[in-house]
Amino acid sequence: MTRHNEWFFPRGALSDGAWESVVDGGIPGWQHTGLRVASLDGGAVELPAGDVERIVVPLAGSFTVEHEGTSTALAGRASVFDGPTDVLFVGAGEGLLVRGTGRVAVAEAPTTVRTPSAYIPREAVPVELRGAGADSRQVHNFGTPAALDAASLIVCEVITPGGNWSSHPAHKHDENVPGHESRLEEIYYFEAAPVRGGGAPETADAFGTFATSSSAAGEIETNALVRTGDIALVPFGYHGPAVAPPEYDLYYLNVMAGPDEERVWLVSDDPRQAWLRETWAGMETDPRLPYRTDTTTQGATR
Repeated sequence: MTRHNEWFFPRGALSDGAWESVVDGGIPGWQHTGLRVASLDGGAVELPAGDVERIVVPLAGSFTVEHEGTSTALAGRASVFDGPTDVLFVGAGEGLLVRGTGRVAVAEAPTTVRTPSAYIPREAVPVELRGAGADSRQVHNFGTPAALDAASLIVCEVITPGGNWSSHPAHKHDENVPGHESRLEEIYYFEAAPVRGGGAPETADAFGTFATSSSAAGEIETNALVRTGDIALVPFGYHGPAVAPPEYDLYYLNVMAGPDEERVWLVSDDPRQAWLRETWAGMETDPRLPYRTDTTTQGATR
């Protein structure tokens, strides 16, 4: 029987030592992806070498990553709402130590395949403006197959401006249908903040909403208010929409990997909602996007 919100974890619910949140195979039913989030104030967190590949993503602040005798500086950013950041991919078989000040995420996927580590500077991150009108959102595709040579990991991040919808139409990727759909677990890590210039007080409770629903692959039901630090897991089923109230911007980091041999991100829309893509034709992208203009921005995908 489906338990409402059983795959949703409020901030701190997955804490482990120095890590504010840890998603890994210790969660029953979870096996292909992982995520760690930490807040540092000049301190460090360390991860051992093993059969796991990782991407270090500064959420806010700057960091130095030491791995295999190499030190890589990540300039980072002021917040997740300030456009893309530089990131570091660390291939399987390498340990790492992250030191700095701010909030940092480490996306993970188990694999025995050794892929060379790679630094992706901010200016090289593909920035996509997806959708149109109130379905407009900004996507940073630094860890997708077209941008990164990895064995299993597929990682991106999305900014949804206040009043807009994303992960919309609802879609799934829980069946292996060559050329049409791939099997991928997915992690959503959220942050929310008052819209720029909106005059919100410091005590404002910034939030968004997120939903999932069942498919033939399994039963799932998430209907949650999501705030900074919250995590939703999608082992199967349709997911979306993620909605930002008019007063708050919404961000999420997506981490995906799965059991299929090919590393590819293919989705099937919920057939009840697929029609809405047609409404984007002739509509303009939200003029508030992109949130930063000093990056290479691709044309809107519709």
